[in-house]
Amino acid sequence: MDKIEIREILEKNNDNTNDNFNIKDKEPKYIIKYYKASIWCSTVLKDGRFVTGSNDGLIKIYNIKTFIPDLIIKAHNSSITSIIQLNSGELVSCSYDNTIKLLSSKYKVIQILKYHTNWVYKIIELKNEQLVSCSLDKSIIFYKKINNKYIRNYHISTNGRNGPIIQTKDNEICYYEYDATICFYNLIKKYIIKKINNISVAHCINDSLLMISKDLLLITGYDEISIINVNSRNIIRKIEVFGSNNINASCMLNKNKILTADDNKRIIQWEIKNDDLKLIYIKGNAHDYAIYTLSKLGNGLILSGGDDESIKIW
Repeated sequence: MDKIEIREILEKNNDNTNDNFNIKDKEPKYIIKYYKASIWCSTVLKDGRFVTGSNDGLIKIYNIKTFIPDLIIKAHNSSITSIIQLNSGELVSCSYDNTIKLLSSKYKVIQILKYHTNWVYKIIELKNEQLVSCSLDKSIIFYKKINNKYIRNYHISTNGRNGPIIQTKDNEICYYEYDATICFYNLIKKYIIKKINNISVAHCINDSLLMISKDLLLITGYDEISIINVNSRNIIRKIEVFGSNNINASCMLNKNKILTADDNKRIIQWEIKNDDLKLIYIKGNAHDYAIYTLSKLGNGLILSGGDDESIKIW
């Protein structure tokens, strides 16, 4: 097993509450180098620990106090593109190996879903406990739970590879089609309500869709951020963010502040004001290479990870 290297740095401002977080004042509190692969996704568990998925097929579950993995799982045979924890406690991951895997509360594989025929980009849990996945195979698949097992319920076809995907309302999801189109889909009537064209999205596997309020959807793309009102389903703002290339990830700090991260190694802090974004600060060279994932930890710290094979805790 490779040695873990953790470098602790004293911070000028030790107040780690979300309300007071300012990337301008931060240097990494911890730098975790425990990978020989890019970190593509992350999530925070209900018990406070955090999980990462990387392009070597490994899931790592970290202790929040020591920042050392409690568990390393060889979950997939290829890159892990998304990890979520279900309301019932199980972990679900999807991968370029075309599979979705469910892990029990003891982190043993209890079910493998093999309905996609190509790379699986994203998996989400709906409020009614259904799962939804999207893939390079031009399909979005819906799964229902019967006798504690998920089975394929139905699917919809898309115009090319699709993803990411997000639930915007109780009966509605939003997903991206690769021809620069955002689609709003009604879960009850099972039809596309509206399509919005000419929307830039960073990449199918990244966290490029984020609900920043109950009414506003933020979409990060190539040198661009779009804000859509999910009630009118109209674009209300497009923001040019020069020098970013792909803006791969976004993360809520609190109801008024967000972070984004991009290909150009930057973490940018924004303030939400009157259905708009105000740029607060750009943290250049936050990593050595592109940043793919951001997560807010329960103790107010921020996790970032990407192509430099490291996690940083801010």
